[in-house]
Amino acid sequence: MLNNTSKEQVQEALDAHRSREVACYSDENSAYNGVENDSRTHPTVCHSKREWARDDDGDGIREVHTNTAEGLWTELRNYLRRFKGVSKHYLDLYVAMFQWMYNLKKISPAFIQILAFSKLKT
Repeated sequence: MLNNTSKEQVQEALDAHRSREVACYSDENSAYNGVENDSRTHPTVCHSKREWARDDDGDGIREVHTNTAEGLWTELRNYLRRFKGVSKHYLDLYVAMFQWMYNLKKISPAFIQILAFSKLKT
């Protein structure tokens, strides 16, 4: 999550957290202009033209979309809803907990152990 979506900050985040060889799918936001390089492609969808997904090669599979990112925000909103409001002061901590659980993908005994005993190890 970025505080600002300037072109420089987006490029820096992509370089820091993604392989230079992966595709970067986005909408037409100008902050993403120039993120492609010799090995990174940048397919986009144009929401202003009511385009949400695109099938570039005609095989029936929509290769270009931003559904993963949009679905992630829906999951975060649903996660935060259970707390019936969160303080802006602690929002980054709620988002960090959600991010950790999202990346974990499943609840395991190791997850419960870390969650329950993390304060005991300090």
